[in-house]
Amino acid sequence: MGLSLKTLAFSSTLLVLGGSAGFWGSRYVDLHFSPQPNTISVAVPPTTSGGQTPSVGGLAVASDRNFIATAVQQVGPAVVRINATRKVANQLPEAFNNPLFRRFFGGQKPIPDERIERGTGSGFILSPDGRLLTNAHVVSEARTVQVTLKDGRTFEGKVVGVDPVTDVAVVKINARNLPRVKLGNSKNLIPGQWAIAIGNPLGLDNTVTIGIISATDRTSAQVGVPDKRVTFIQTDAAINPGNSGGPLLNTEGEIVGVNTAIRTDAQGLGFAIPIETAARVANQLFSKGRISHPFLGIQMIDLTPASKTEIAQETDLKVEIDSGVLIVRAIAKSPAAQAGLRAGDVIQKINGKTVAKSLQVQEQVESTTLGTTLTLEVNRQGAIQTFHVKPGAYPADELS
Repeated sequence: MGLSLKTLAFSSTLLVLGGSAGFWGSRYVDLHFSPQPNTISVAVPPTTSGGQTPSVGGLAVASDRNFIATAVQQVGPAVVRINATRKVANQLPEAFNNPLFRRFFGGQKPIPDERIERGTGSGFILSPDGRLLTNAHVVSEARTVQVTLKDGRTFEGKVVGVDPVTDVAVVKINARNLPRVKLGNSKNLIPGQWAIAIGNPLGLDNTVTIGIISATDRTSAQVGVPDKRVTFIQTDAAINPGNSGGPLLNTEGEIVGVNTAIRTDAQGLGFAIPIETAARVANQLFSKGRISHPFLGIQMIDLTPASKTEIAQETDLKVEIDSGVLIVRAIAKSPAAQAGLRAGDVIQKINGKTVAKSLQVQEQVESTTLGTTLTLEVNRQGAIQTFHVKPGAYPADELS
């Protein structure tokens, strides 16, 4: 249909799926594991009254330390370095398979078929019994994982589960009485708030950087990783290779995001996965070893007067209204296509709730479970129609 996805990338979201928590309030949240195996529960402590001495994790801020130092002192012991090794296939020229060529190397290939790749990332401890959270790309397909604590102790780690769709992974080490982090709330973050990152950039253990929350709700397309299903927190706190999987803190020393170094061409731009998303995925990975993401199978963009003009110039779609979420493409045989949705439809409501942005559609889908039916109210060439769609499992789950 002539659509330039590159042109529309600024607001495009592909393959709606995911999962969202969205259940924590403005007070900090203590993540812990209940006596039932493989279950994360949430406890919200009482708020403190105004005018009290500033504190981090219940500790009073010492007069000779600022809030950054106090937060780092509280959280630093629960931040770990993760060294992973994996086998990577070498791309060998076809000539290496020629028997005449091999005669010069004693019948052997001059370059082996595989090589060992080593990488370093970060992570943090969720529970005293050694449950850790990190990025999927840090430990994906890892042959071995070595976890080093701030106090110098080293443990062999077991990768319990990896979710490439959200770039979240969980690791278990055999240890007890470990320090652990406290999870905060990323839903109420606003640009301009302080942000603290801790990690192991370039292998430099427990490095601390400081900045602000630059923006929230950055889509995966905006960040440049359209294959992910995450809305990112943007920060100018320095996040470099090796920081991946480490925590992003607020001024109270609570985790609000999982740092992800993904833009090598950016300066002063870092991104983090909201902690609600990471905790939800971690919970399922620990309990099941994998996670299933609800999937509609549409590509969509936010409809505005400006994008409407651009769509008219770039495609043959005829859009009658100026707001809503335009379906650019319904993937063949996807749940959306099977329900009758098609390119040119404008989603206006889901389950009776008005939606104006693709992010809202994604959040609605993410909050459902597989097998649940969604009711979509759609404007199709000026006429309102209702469709019932049952999200399926995201195809990438079959590859994880």
